[in-house]
Amino acid sequence: MRVFLSTDMEGTAGVVDWSQCRGPGPEYEYYRDQLQAEVNAAIDGALAAGGTEFLVNDSHSTMQNLRPDALHGRASYLSGKHKPLYMMEGLDDSYDAAFFVSYHGSAGSTGSVLHHTYNPRAVAEVRLNGTITGEAGINALVALAYGVPVVLISGDRVTIDEAQPFCPDIESIVVKDSVSHNAALSVHPERARELIHDGARRALARLSDIRPPSITLPAELTVRFHSRAFAELACALRNVERREDKVVALRNDDPLELYRTFIATVLLSRGVSE
Repeated sequence: MRVFLSTDMEGTAGVVDWSQCRGPGPEYEYYRDQLQAEVNAAIDGALAAGGTEFLVNDSHSTMQNLRPDALHGRASYLSGKHKPLYMMEGLDDSYDAAFFVSYHGSAGSTGSVLHHTYNPRAVAEVRLNGTITGEAGINALVALAYGVPVVLISGDRVTIDEAQPFCPDIESIVVKDSVSHNAALSVHPERARELIHDGARRALARLSDIRPPSITLPAELTVRFHSRAFAELACALRNVERREDKVVALRNDDPLELYRTFIATVLLSRGVSE
């Protein structure tokens, strides 16, 4: 049983500030250990339910936050920036399940700690088929393309609520409740690991009952940017049209191509904003 893990960092129990998830510094070093422990808890839980092979895609910031020799289950480790499929690089139809570990709420949600969607400097909101979505819903497009069910997500409660319209069967692990953009009530780290371990085990135990993502095709992503300049730039890409001054729409029958187009808009906006 092959399991793909896409891991961010803002959804880790206790993380409430950018200094805790961007190095260098002692705060970052501490919380990268907490992230490592949560990823390992997911792998351990999957092992207990029959998981045999694991690929961990480090998808946060510089995408080199974990220690490969410390990954349980002898997981393969995919790290480094500029991956063509970004947070979903490495996934294909040979995998039986996908986990989203330490995910966060969307740019359109003011109630999630450290909320953003891919590029906080450029993207103000993303909707998938009219529903506000964060990175979980967008990334689920790739899972849909390969027919792989997304079976587990961990993070705050807002993150879970945003993922469920697109992954209704997902095993949801709430490790903290957001109070504001920079405050949250987190469970103890040991409890977070227990919850993630048990959730991963349950998810794979009922894998046969979990469907691939529920996203109607052709699908449409509408992206609202902070600036009209980003919208103008995005319209240089195929299958992108202007809807409003700062809003563009991406539409495609192929969920993988839709995702690729979205990533291209993100990379364009990142180049300009940085």
